[in-house]
Amino acid sequence: MNNMEQSFTTIQEARQWASLFLKEHQREPGVADWLLEHHLNMSYTQLMAYGRDPFPHEKKDSFVADIYKHTETGIPVQHLIGEAEFYGRRFDVNADVLVPRPETEELVEGVLRFIEKNGLTSEYLKVVDLGTGSGAIACTLSLELEHMDVYATDISSQALGTATHNAHQLGAKVNFYQGDFLAPVAGEAIDIIVSNPPYISHAELKELSDTVVQFDPHLALFADAEGLAAYHTIVSQIKSYHLTPMLIACEIGHLQGESVKEIIETGLPGYHAEVRSDINGKPRMVFAYSKTSVKSPDY
Repeated sequence: MNNMEQSFTTIQEARQWASLFLKEHQREPGVADWLLEHHLNMSYTQLMAYGRDPFPHEKKDSFVADIYKHTETGIPVQHLIGEAEFYGRRFDVNADVLVPRPETEELVEGVLRFIEKNGLTSEYLKVVDLGTGSGAIACTLSLELEHMDVYATDISSQALGTATHNAHQLGAKVNFYQGDFLAPVAGEAIDIIVSNPPYISHAELKELSDTVVQFDPHLALFADAEGLAAYHTIVSQIKSYHLTPMLIACEIGHLQGESVKEIIETGLPGYHAEVRSDINGKPRMVFAYSKTSVKSPDY
C-alpha cells in the first residue's frame, strides 16, 4: 500500500475506490463516506448529489492517506477526523477517551425516560456521570434537562481535559472532578448515578480488535474481578458515603447482566435492578432504583 497515486477523478469514483479498498482489507466500507464527508466538508446527501463533480485535487493525498492509515493500523476514523457524534451533537475525541458509542445513547435515553415517568422533569436534581471520558453522557444530560445539576468524574486528567473542552464547546454546564468514581463528590446528595465504566476483563484482551487494543485507553476499558471491579467499587462507595440515589444506571458487558444485578441488589438491599437490552437485542444496561419510591424506567 505504498502507491499514493489513485485513478479516481470524481467524488463518486473516490467513494467506490475507497469502499472497495477497505472491504478488500477487512475494514468497514462505510469509513469511506465518513472520511469523504470530513475531507470535502459535505453531508452524506451532498456526496450523493454531487458524486459526478471532480474530486478536489488538493484534498486527494490527505484523503488517500487517511484511508491507508485506517486500513493499515485500524485507527478509529473518529480519531482521524477528531470528533464523534453522540445524541445529535459532535464531541471532540482523541486517544485519551473512548469514542462514544451509539448504544450508550440508549443509557442516556433510559435516564431521561426515568425522569419523565417519575414526574421529575421540572425538579432540581443532582446527577453524576462516573468515568465521564469525553463527557458525552454528562454533557448530553445537562443539555437535555437544563435544570439538573450535573457532576462528572474521571480518574484521568487527560480525559477530563477533553470533557471540559467538549462542555465548553457545547455550552453544557457540568462540574468536573478528578478521582475514583464517587470519591470526588462524596459530600453531595446525589439523586441519579449514571456510568459507562471499564467492564472488560483482562482475559478478553486477545479477543478484541486491533482498533480497540491499540487506540482505546486501557484505563477506560479493562477492570479486575473478571471485568466487574468498577461495579463493586461504585456500590461500595454508595454504601460508605450513605447515598440514596433514585436511580443507578450502568452500561455493562453483554454477559454481565445477572452478575451486576446481583452486586447491586446484594450490596444495596433497598434497590431492585433490571437488566435491559439495547437496540441489537443484547443485554447491555442495568437500571437500579428504590423498590418503594420510584417507577421503573420502562422504554
